[in-house]
Amino acid sequence: MELLHQTFQGTPIEGIEPLIDLALDLRWSWNHGLDELWREIDPDLWSATRNPWLVLLAVSRTRLKKLLQDESFRRKLEAVREHRRQAEEQPGWFARAHPATALTSVAYFSMEFMLSESLPIYSGGLGNVAGDQLKAASDLGVPLIAVGLLYQMGYFRQVVDREGVQYALYPYNDPWQLPILPVRDANGEWVRMKIPLLSATIWLRAWQAQVGRVTLYLLDTNDPENPPMHRGITGGLYGGGPEARLEQEIVLGIGGWRLLHTLNLSPEVCHLNEGHAAFAILERARCFMQDHHQTFPVALAATRPGNLFTTHTPVPAGFDCFTQALMERYLGRYAQAGLGISNRELLALGRMNADDPNEPFNMAYLAVRGSGAINGVSRLHGQVSRRIFQILFPRWPQAEVPVGFVTNGVHPATWDSAHADRVWSDACGKGRWLGELDTLEADLNRAPDADLWQMRLSDRKALVDYVHARLARQWADQGADDEAVARAYHIFNPDVLTMGFARRFAAYKRPNLLLHDPKRLVRILTNPQRPVQLVIAGKAHPADLGGQALIKEWIAFIARPEVRSHVVFLNDYDMEMSEHLVQGIDLWINTPRRPWEACGTSGMKILVNGGLNISARDGWWAEAYTPDVGWAIGDGKEPDDDAAQDAAEAEELYTLLEREVIPAFYTRDHNGIPTAWLARMRASMARLAPQFSANRAVREYTEKYYIPGAERYRRFSADQAAVGAQVVAWQKALEQHWPAVRLESVRIEPAGSEWTFETAVYLGDLDPGAVRVELYADAIDDKGPVRQELARDAPLVGTAGGYVYRTRIPMTRALSDYTVRLVPYHPDITVPLVATHILWQR
Repeated sequence: MELLHQTFQGTPIEGIEPLIDLALDLRWSWNHGLDELWREIDPDLWSATRNPWLVLLAVSRTRLKKLLQDESFRRKLEAVREHRRQAEEQPGWFARAHPATALTSVAYFSMEFMLSESLPIYSGGLGNVAGDQLKAASDLGVPLIAVGLLYQMGYFRQVVDREGVQYALYPYNDPWQLPILPVRDANGEWVRMKIPLLSATIWLRAWQAQVGRVTLYLLDTNDPENPPMHRGITGGLYGGGPEARLEQEIVLGIGGWRLLHTLNLSPEVCHLNEGHAAFAILERARCFMQDHHQTFPVALAATRPGNLFTTHTPVPAGFDCFTQALMERYLGRYAQAGLGISNRELLALGRMNADDPNEPFNMAYLAVRGSGAINGVSRLHGQVSRRIFQILFPRWPQAEVPVGFVTNGVHPATWDSAHADRVWSDACGKGRWLGELDTLEADLNRAPDADLWQMRLSDRKALVDYVHARLARQWADQGADDEAVARAYHIFNPDVLTMGFARRFAAYKRPNLLLHDPKRLVRILTNPQRPVQLVIAGKAHPADLGGQALIKEWIAFIARPEVRSHVVFLNDYDMEMSEHLVQGIDLWINTPRRPWEACGTSGMKILVNGGLNISARDGWWAEAYTPDVGWAIGDGKEPDDDAAQDAAEAEELYTLLEREVIPAFYTRDHNGIPTAWLARMRASMARLAPQFSANRAVREYTEKYYIPGAERYRRFSADQAAVGAQVVAWQKALEQHWPAVRLESVRIEPAGSEWTFETAVYLGDLDPGAVRVELYADAIDDKGPVRQELARDAPLVGTAGGYVYRTRIPMTRALSDYTVRLVPYHPDITVPLVATHILWQR
């Protein structure tokens, strides 16, 4: 009732509480059944805002009272409430699959979350992944809480004029009109916290959004007690220079973990979605120090196993880095007073050389050195990340750099159309995305051809209607007269093959590869027998002048009279537009320069709606592509010459469109169905939609990282961090004694069908149990490298710490393939993640 009195001034409206509960639970953003409810309250406002909380705030009290007295509306309301209640009370996949586990909570940190257009705190792909994983965690019942920032303006809104010039606008996000609430403590007080910043402390305000079973906590600095320079820290997403970015990342990481500690939340696992939140590692250790009276090294060793770092960056230059001066200015006092370490020790966590004053502090390095596991976001990106981070593991083979991968996925229920939802429900059941997906391929393959093709006809028609309305408004905003605006409704045809390219405009994504040969593209688009229409959308970062120039090229091309009815550029690409595009597009075009696309998710969104992909062999498509599910361009190799690659892949793209894609779409049987196209469409939906869903990704994170991480954290932190303290002592012994370790030459002798390897090792004062002697050979045929341990034999008489080590191995590979090496060993740690020492035979 307190919320009613605060928000709906005057006499409370009887029966409105259920509507408030529904409006403040973002579960509605992936529940088609709720759309009708909000539309009935105010169709125009719902269409304009897609924000049910704002609908409730803005609609007249008379209208609300009338609806709540209407029996038909009350029945609808009760039906959706019952559906929500059942979804909340039904045990999820996690409870069924893992009834006894050490995992009680995961804290998921991200700089951005794309959940709904009503909560505009996202930019693009990173937020897309974060938002979809929160929704999937809710569906599956994975015990996850999330932490992010509440931006006063969020990312910029785009306007492109008739000449193709992009303008950036920053509308204000009024938090009281967003579907969020202040976080309250047990006394009902709004949770506000102080964190140190520079020579002062600043206030952070805490908000929360409900995402089904998942709570998302959001911090902002727009508190009246803060000075103006600090109130604006959470003003915009990815704006400002390095200092502004550092301030935001301190708020996210240090402030975010401090909020959880303040709320008495104790997650075993901290999942860092990119390195922006890596300062959470430090604050988690500080809180552990405070609670358990331990030193920073022991606290870090105890908490590190529970930290997971997911990197999305395909090039080293993409990591956030800060100068020594900035780090000392902002975090020097925190390091010394809070962590009990020197500035040098702090900087060492984010540098290769702690004593190099010119080397910046790298947030990814901090994330690696503070995490118990690291992963890339596709199989190819895992390989790329191992290459990037090899610098942190000198002399270790790239294949052993400790970076795994979990390929991203999207949340199908967010991105499917109402028609697609019905097709999937008829074939696979209502609860198809709530558990394991083993039967979905077989179930979807039983859907009738006619149903699948009717779905595409309906969704393409809906997209064309959307393009008409959006383009008319866009042209009116650009100052076009009424006659010109009316022409917007005659562009595009719902029966024509519709292609789409929509993503951030950046050079590496090659958004203008299609324009490599403009005349050929014109011929493809305007073929009178087999015409094609193309939707283009996307923003270039305000500081990326090259990306903005690529937009201008498209606007100039679209101005040609012969293509005006075949190509459109839609301004201000956002989540709401993305939903329309991925539901109606027949062919999604993706042209990144390999291997710069870490994963990519835009092409995944069309899978559930029956759209097909034509893409470069990068990111997720490198592992998804087979000839029966879509088309691929490029040879899957990294180019030596970008210009030559662009020319070759543009030629391949045009040729595929002319010879395979377009003919497959327009060649129909007697029922008007394009059988070859439909076969690919069915295979893509049935096989790829489940595999590249957030359901699969979150289950993989849970079983591969969350549960093992929770078990390791509990073991390391138990008994006042006894295991953590042992690991610290082991690390100190390695540092002290490793320089004296020697590995002598190896003696090799045949023994039947085997080779016998024998070597002498001199460990000095180092405990023999702290190392392993291994026989190593590089991987062949996609199998992992050979790592065979040599057994320790009798001590060498007359030596300090000298031992003989022996092993046998079959004569199945060339003798020259094998090398003996010495590596650290501890039963509770991962090598080389925690200890990078290695000694190879000479």
